[in-house]
Amino acid sequence: MEIIKDKEFGGERPLFASKGLRLENVTIHAGESALKCCRDIEAEGCRFEGKYPFWHVDGFKITNSLFTPGARAALWYSRNLEMSDTQVDAPKMFREMDGIILRNVNIPDAEETLWHCANVDIKNVKVNKADYLFMHSRNIRIEDWEQHGNYSFQYCSNVEIRNAVINSKDAFWATENVTIYDSVLTGEYLGWHSHRLHLVRCKISGTQPLCYCRDLILEDCEFAEDCDLAFEDSEVKATVLTPITSVKNPLRGEIHAKSFGEIIIDENSKADEPVILKNEL
Repeated sequence: MEIIKDKEFGGERPLFASKGLRLENVTIHAGESALKCCRDIEAEGCRFEGKYPFWHVDGFKITNSLFTPGARAALWYSRNLEMSDTQVDAPKMFREMDGIILRNVNIPDAEETLWHCANVDIKNVKVNKADYLFMHSRNIRIEDWEQHGNYSFQYCSNVEIRNAVINSKDAFWATENVTIYDSVLTGEYLGWHSHRLHLVRCKISGTQPLCYCRDLILEDCEFAEDCDLAFEDSEVKATVLTPITSVKNPLRGEIHAKSFGEIIIDENSKADEPVILKNEL
């Protein structure tokens, strides 16, 4: 593997179509597509300032590096990335990618990040300003995750999340096959129009959670007081360890809770038969 150390590059495509390249303490200054169409690239202790440095790349490792705000849209249309111990200050990262491993990464401006990605494995990552995170992505595994940003995980499929703090309104809309364990989910309109959403030991807050769901399962979850008008038109099997402020027109299933503040079944209910509601916990 060729090693480039303590060098600086700028302009257009300075390392275009490189193969088997290791960068150590390298700075990529302003310009575009520094490492476009490359394969088998390693970058350690590097600084990326120019736009679009890693497009159409297959097989690359990035460690202990920095992407400045100027390195926007840095990783698109690429495969088989491992990134660790890295600060990503650039927005619109990770698009149309297959095979992403992130470890100990901080992304404070995660606007429109991780769109149309597949086979994503994340641990100990923080994201902020993360509106529309993970749009249309699939096959995602996340652990030890902290997120601030709305409309996240919309239209995603095959997702497993553990030990997360997610602050996001309209999260998990129209998802399919999502399971979340031991997490805090804060934000209104959680999980609408989802299919096979499974929440285990989660703490949930925000108005009108979990409406228009199909095959929704909750196991030993907790609802905050602002979780009102829950489960409208949803197929649900739920065990909630706290009181539920209000339930409105659930479609079918069973809901077990510590207590119910209000149960609303009105002329707009679509249920064929009464949903089982039990306050026996």
